[in-house]
Amino acid sequence: MVSPEKKAEGATANQLTEAFGRELSLASRSVHADDYTNSHTAVAPPMHVSTTFRYSENPDELVAWSDVDPQDIDDFFIYSREKSPNTVRFEAILSSLLGGPVVSYASGLAAFHAMVVFLNPKRVAIGGGYHGCHGILKLLNKLNGLEQLELENDEDLAKLQPGDIIHVETPLNPTGEARDLAYYRKKADELGCYLTVDATFAPPPLQDPFRYGVDIIMHSGTKYFGGHSDMLSGVLAIRPDRAPGKDGWLFGLREERLVIGGVLGSFEGWLGVRSLRTLELRVRRQSENTKHLVEWLASQKKAGNNPVSDLVYKIQHSSLQPEAADPDSWLSKQMPNGHGPVFSLWLQSEQHAKRLPSKLLLFHHATSLGGVESLVEWRAMSDSAVDRRLVRVSVGVEGWEDLRDDLLRGLEALSKEVPVAK
Repeated sequence: MVSPEKKAEGATANQLTEAFGRELSLASRSVHADDYTNSHTAVAPPMHVSTTFRYSENPDELVAWSDVDPQDIDDFFIYSREKSPNTVRFEAILSSLLGGPVVSYASGLAAFHAMVVFLNPKRVAIGGGYHGCHGILKLLNKLNGLEQLELENDEDLAKLQPGDIIHVETPLNPTGEARDLAYYRKKADELGCYLTVDATFAPPPLQDPFRYGVDIIMHSGTKYFGGHSDMLSGVLAIRPDRAPGKDGWLFGLREERLVIGGVLGSFEGWLGVRSLRTLELRVRRQSENTKHLVEWLASQKKAGNNPVSDLVYKIQHSSLQPEAADPDSWLSKQMPNGHGPVFSLWLQSEQHAKRLPSKLLLFHHATSLGGVESLVEWRAMSDSAVDRRLVRVSVGVEGWEDLRDDLLRGLEALSKEVPVAK
C-alpha cells in the first residue's frame, strides 16, 4: 500500500480542482492527474516491472482482497494481472481526461471483449467499422448464440430488448465519418439498451461521449493514447454514476479482468503515461493537418483537370459530411474542437489504390493509425471486407504542406504508371 505520507506528495484531481477553484485544462491534467500516485522524488515516473508485490510485514495491517474498499483499490497491489503501479498511473490520467473511471486492457479488442462479456447482452446492434469487433461478436455467437444486428437498419434496431447493446463507432473506421450519439442515446432509452461507443478516432479534445449519456466509452489506446506506434492497449471508461461501490461497474470489470487475463503490461502502462503527457498537443496538430489536407483534396477534385481529380473519385471524412457546414448541427456540437485525423480516399481502380502507397515518401505504408508519423494503407491488406479501391490515411504531426506535396507528387507518378481511361 502507498502510505498517506507518500500520497501527500501529489494532489488528487479533487484537490487540484479545490486549489484552483475550477477543473484544470486538458493539457494540465494530462501532466498532473497522476501526481497523487508519486512515491519517489524523481520527476519522471519510475518503471515498475515486478509481477508480484510484498504484503505488509505487520499481520495487523493485512487486508484480504475481498475486504478491500473499492475507493482505495488503487493503493492495493498484489499481482500484476490485477494491476500494477504503471497501469494505475495510466488509468488515473485517462480517468481525468475521459471523464469517468477507466479500466485498461492489453488491446482494444481485449477491451471490447471484456465490455460485451460484462454487460452480457443477447443482441448487439453494430454498424460497419473495425472488423475485429465483428470478429469478437462472431466468437460469442459460437459460444452463447449472441445475435449481431445492423445498427443502421430500423428493422434490426426494433429487435433489441432491455439489456441489449447499441454499439456506435464514431468516427467510423476506415472512413473517418461521424455518427449522431444523441440519436442513438434516444434509441437506447426507448429500447432499454446500453449505449457503448468506440471513440478511438476522436480522442480528447475532439469528442466527449459522456455528454450524451454513453454508458461505456471504448478506445483502442494503441492509437492516439499511445501515439508513437510502439504499444498495444485498450481502454474502457465507465459513466461515473454506474461506477461506484462493490456492485458498481468499475469493481465488476476489474474483477472480471483478473480472470479473463487481458491486463495491460507494466511496460505498456509506462509508455502510455509518457504518451498521454502530449496527447492534446499531438491530436490538435493532427486534426488541423487533416483539415488542411482534406480541404485541399476536395478543392483539387472540384477544380478538375489535375492528378487528384483524375485518380480520386471519392473522399470520405466527417468534415465533408453535410452537417459539418452547419454550426448548429449535431455534428458541430458533437465535435466542436475539430475532426478526427483519419480519412479515406477511393481511387479509380484497385490497381491505383494498391500502387499509390509505393509512390509516397512521407507516408509509411502500414496498418494502424494515431502515431506521430503519417500512415497510408491500401486497406484491403488488413481488412478483407473493405472495397479494394479504398486507401485509408492517418495523418501525423508533420508539416501539412509537406504531406500535401507528397500526395501530389505520388498521384502524379501514379497517373503516369497507371493512366486512367478517359
